[in-house]
Formats: sequence, C-alpha cells, structure tokens
Amino acid sequence: MTPAFHSRQFWLPRPLFSLFLALLWLLMVNEVSVAHALLGLALGVAIPFVTHGFWPEEAKIRRPLPLVRYLLVLLVDILRSNLVVALRILRPARHLRPGFFTYPLALEDDFAITILASTISLTPGTVSIHYDAEANTLLVHALHLEDEAETIADIRERYEQPLEEIFR
Repeated sequence: MTPAFHSRQFWLPRPLFSLFLALLWLLMVNEVSVAHALLGLALGVAIPFVTHGFWPEEAKIRRPLPLVRYLLVLLVDILRSNLVVALRILRPARHLRPGFFTYPLALEDDFAITILASTISLTPGTVSIHYDAEANTLLVHALHLEDEAETIADIRERYEQPLEEIFR
C-alpha cells in the first residue's frame, strides 16, 4: 500500500536514515557549513525517497538502549582492531595466519543479519564474504585467525546476541 501523497511517510520514508545520511555527508566532506548541511539534508531526504521501493520493510528496533550499547562496543572494537591490525602489519616478523571460517547464525531477521555482516566487515582484520541463506551461515575471512572457535564465540557474544536483543 502506497502512503498518501500528503503524508510524512510518503515524503520522508526513513527519517532516521535521512538523518544518518546527512551526518555522513558532513563527515565525508569534513566541513560544517550551512551549504553542506543543506546539501546533506537534501541528500538525506532524496536518497530514501527515491529508493523506498527497493526496501523490503522497515526494521523494527524493539529495544533502543541495547542499540546504544551495541554501537559503543562496535566503536571501541573498531578502534582497538585498528591498533591491533596496524601493529601486526608493521612488525618485521608478521606471523599472520589468515583464514576463512564459517559463522553459524542464530539470527533470522534479514536486517539484523545484514547489520551483523556489516559489523564484521567494519571491524578491521575481518570481512564477511558470503551469506548462505539455506545454511544460515556467513563465510568470514580473518587477517589473523588463531582460534576459530574463540573467534566465533567472540562474534556471538559481542555482536550477534545484542542484535538478537535489539531486534527481538
């Protein structure tokens, strides 16, 4: 069902995403000015408006407080992983053990799975490569994989369980 032409839902189908895009624009241009803020807002409104037909459904965040905790954990992990990867790359004797592993998903919500796959790729040193919908798994590559079971448990505890709580 298409929202009415005069409703907010029609003109601003994803308000939080619009705000995110506007802020992302300001971060990308690395300059805060009225012109850039207006352009960011215009892009933030235009992109979701033009693409709303391709979005399957709006994500239902059931619990916002765990989302804030999740974002803080992610930010700390990104910063920490940047340092770890930089040290591993810059050492003369690298001793890297790159490897692939299959991560078994407990998540069933497509949006939550997308967030998890993106989170894995955002964290330096790991990248999610393939989602197998039939097996409900992610194929992940790690720059340095010492213990596959420990890495899977870490992803489960730090990212997947909080996402289950957020989107439950």
